[in-house]
Amino acid sequence: MVAQITAVVIFVAMFILIIMDKIEKHYVTLGCGLLTLVAVFGICMRDFGAMWNTINLKSIVTLEFWHTSGAESESGGIDWATILFLGGMMIMVEGMARVGFFNWLCRRIAKMVHYKTIPIFLAFMAMSFVLAMFIDSITVILFLASVTIELSRLLKFNPVPMIMSEIFCANLGGSATMCGDPPNIIIGSNLHYSFMDFVSNTGIAAIISFIFIITYFYFIMRKELAGGGVSAEEIAKMPSPESFITDKKGFWVSLVIFLCAVVLLITHSTTGLTVAFIGVVIALITLITSGKHIPEVLKGVDYKTLLFFTGLFIVVGGLEQTGVLEIIANFISKVCGSNYYLMVIIIVWVSGIASAFVDNIPFAATMVPIIKDLSLGSDPLLATLAWSLAMGTDVGGSATPIGASANVVGTSAAAKAGHPIGWGEYCKKLAPATLIVLFVSTVYICIRYVTQL
Repeated sequence: MVAQITAVVIFVAMFILIIMDKIEKHYVTLGCGLLTLVAVFGICMRDFGAMWNTINLKSIVTLEFWHTSGAESESGGIDWATILFLGGMMIMVEGMARVGFFNWLCRRIAKMVHYKTIPIFLAFMAMSFVLAMFIDSITVILFLASVTIELSRLLKFNPVPMIMSEIFCANLGGSATMCGDPPNIIIGSNLHYSFMDFVSNTGIAAIISFIFIITYFYFIMRKELAGGGVSAEEIAKMPSPESFITDKKGFWVSLVIFLCAVVLLITHSTTGLTVAFIGVVIALITLITSGKHIPEVLKGVDYKTLLFFTGLFIVVGGLEQTGVLEIIANFISKVCGSNYYLMVIIIVWVSGIASAFVDNIPFAATMVPIIKDLSLGSDPLLATLAWSLAMGTDVGGSATPIGASANVVGTSAAAKAGHPIGWGEYCKKLAPATLIVLFVSTVYICIRYVTQL
């Protein structure tokens, strides 16, 4: 009991400190993780076996960590597969950014639609959605927002509506694949779902939702974007998209590496190669082909996020080892009984509402073992709850400016350029969009999965 209370207090304190945002997040989770190891496992439980299981270094040296035959293995604590995969993708993205890939892509699309504001608006939403399926949404928004602001100066339109729509579409696109959003990486690696499992389940929900969302944004934002544009003479003077490529050879090499990563992810359930293996291999290839630019690529990696994950997994491991998560699962199970519709509604909407105000990464990490317990060994029910959790956590964060990292990056870029986005303006437009997707996701999951249970 003392160990459980201590673990809960540490977890709650971690969440409060993250929300307060006075201390950098990675310091918060690492500090709380260390406190969990010492206070929960060392002092309260005096169980060094539980401590070792939570640190989970032994998993890295097993064959199953790098190549799996499909048999499910139980693991808890630090999810090194998630950390290595995310780190590998960060290195790949930095390699692509170095050669000017993202600037080239944005300029190429703008040129294709003849620099007309509304077509750019629609095209950038689609690009944000698609890119976020394969690349971290923070990176997607970082480049899209900067290009949008630059284009707004040239074409004389307000960039705020476009940036807000890009933020939302990036978060929605991230829900479509396993590598699109950190919560999906956590869910996929822990529950052994493949890239294609996500595409064929949450991917369909995301695409259906995107149709509703692009229609919604068009009707509420088109008036604010109307009127922008340039003459044919001004278009002719604009620099070519190719001029933004800083290394032509590196550009094609990085594109090949990106396509290889996509192929490996699509086929990894067939080949047996784990996401940890794919992440490490892609990172090594990127670094080898970067040559003298290796320090530049490594410098751009977001090490703070990787450390944030490490500490977070330890704190959640404390809740798992002390049985707190099992108690929560039993409570939800008792409330829902055999009503799977109610269970799905609770998972989707609680995840969505919670993720609007707190970081969706620790929430997803906390909920994965809970839905495992709720499923009672039923694979179809576990899958249903997994897709519910993924859609809720991925999309719910879009509702407020602090709900997801991409939101913070996008609104900060706009404010820096002299276009601050207040809470009122943001929530007025993106909160309804979030509710639309949560509703569509709930209906989709209930019709496709719950009716079959």
